[in-house]
Amino acid sequence: MSDAPFEQHPADSVYHRRLPIGERLDATSLTEGLPWAIEELTMRPLEPMLVPEIPRGGEVDPAECRTCQPNMHTIWQDEHWKVTAGWEPGGLPFIGAIAPREHWLLEDAPHEVLAAYGPLMQRISEVVKSIPGVARCHFARWNDGSAHLHMWALARPAGMMQGRGAILEFWNDILPAIDDDMMREHLDIVANALAAGGGETYPNR
Repeated sequence: MSDAPFEQHPADSVYHRRLPIGERLDATSLTEGLPWAIEELTMRPLEPMLVPEIPRGGEVDPAECRTCQPNMHTIWQDEHWKVTAGWEPGGLPFIGAIAPREHWLLEDAPHEVLAAYGPLMQRISEVVKSIPGVARCHFARWNDGSAHLHMWALARPAGMMQGRGAILEFWNDILPAIDDDMMREHLDIVANALAAGGGETYPNR
C-alpha cells in the first residue's frame, strides 16, 4: 500500500442525505427489542460516514492477509476450511472462527468451497452443542475486519435466555472468563469431534 495519506470524504447518496449526522439517536428500540439483555443504553452521536472506506485486512494485497498465514490457534482443518479458536479465555464456553484455507471472498469463492461449508456448519453445530453446559451454537458473519471470508460459531450456555440472538457475542466480554484448563478442554472437544469426520486437529502445533 502507498504511504500517501488516505483521503476520505462524506458518503453522498439519497440514503445518506437523510441521516442526522452529529445527533445522538434514541436507543429505545434496542432496550425494548432486547429487554432480556439490555436495560439501559446510550448510543454515541452518529458520526460522519466517510468514503472510500479504509481497506480491510488482505483486501489490497492478499499476501498480507493474516487469515491466510499458519496460525497456532487453528484447532482443525481439512482440504477447504479451518477452524481457529482459543486466542484467550472469554465468558462463553466457545467462540471459533471458520474460514477457507485459501484467500477467498464470499463473492469469488469457488462453488466447491462454498458447498463444503454447509456440511461443516452442520458438524460444527452438533460438536459445539456437545460441550458441557452448551444449549445452542449460533453462527454470525461480520464483514468488516478481514476481506478473507470468515464466519463465527458461538456457544450459548444452557438456560441463558439473556444470550438469545445477536447480543450473545457481547456477553463473551461481560461474563466471567473461563479458565485456561476449561478452554483447552472445550477446544479439544471441538477439534477431536470434527477430526472424527475428516481433517486434522491442531495442524500448526
